[in-house]
Amino acid sequence: MSGDAPLVAVVRFPGSNDDGDAVLALSMLGADARLVWHRDRELPDRTGGVVLPGGFSFGDYLRCGAIARFAPIMEAVRAFAAEGGPVLGICNGFQILCEAALLPGVLRPNRQLEFVCRDVTVLVESTSTVFTASCAPGDPLVIPIKHGEGSWFADRETVAELEAAGRVVLRYEDDVNGAVERIAGVANEAGTVLGLMPHPEHAVDPLLGPVGGIPILRGFVEAARTASIVVA
Repeated sequence: MSGDAPLVAVVRFPGSNDDGDAVLALSMLGADARLVWHRDRELPDRTGGVVLPGGFSFGDYLRCGAIARFAPIMEAVRAFAAEGGPVLGICNGFQILCEAALLPGVLRPNRQLEFVCRDVTVLVESTSTVFTASCAPGDPLVIPIKHGEGSWFADRETVAELEAAGRVVLRYEDDVNGAVERIAGVANEAGTVLGLMPHPEHAVDPLLGPVGGIPILRGFVEAARTASIVVA
C-alpha cells in the first residue's frame, strides 16, 4: 500500500460478515483499510474514514444494531464524526448508526417479512455528500441488497425535513422492502456520515457483477484522504 493511501478503519463486531469484503473493496480503490475490533477504545492514528460493515452484530438480538451502539469503539466513532470525519454505515452499519442517533430513522422488517437478496437499482437523490460528489442527480447505481430488516422509516415531518435539506441520498427505483418514500440511504447534515442498506462493497468488480458501488466508495476514499490530514 502506498504511503499516501488514506487509512480507513473497518470496525468488526461479533457477527460482522462483510468486514473482509469492505477491506478488499476499499483496498482496490486505493485505501489502507484495516480491521478494528469493537472493544478497542480508540481508532488507529491518522484514521481518515470509518466503515461500519454489514452483518448481524451481536446476532441482531433486541433490535438490529441495538447492542453494537454501546460498543467501546462507538465513542471514538462518534467523536470522529463530530470532527467531520467521513463515516459509512452499510446495512447492519446503517442500523447501528440509526440506533446510535448518528442518523435519523429506524430500520424495520421488510414489508414482505422475508429476507431479500438481489441486485437493485438506486437513484442518486443528493450530490451534496462526500460520497456522491462525483455523481449527478438521478444517476442509477446497480448495487446488491441482502437484508431482512432494511425498511427505513421516519415520521412525515422528519422525512420532509431530510428531503428539503438534501439528506435523502439514495432512493430505490422500485419498492423493494417498503421503505418510506423508497429511501435507501440518508446522510447527516454535513454530508459526511452516510448510512445505506445496499452493499457498495459488493459492487466494485465487473468480473463479479454490477459496479454501482464504485462512485460511493471512491468518494468516501477521497474524503478519507483529506480527513486523514486534518483529523488526527
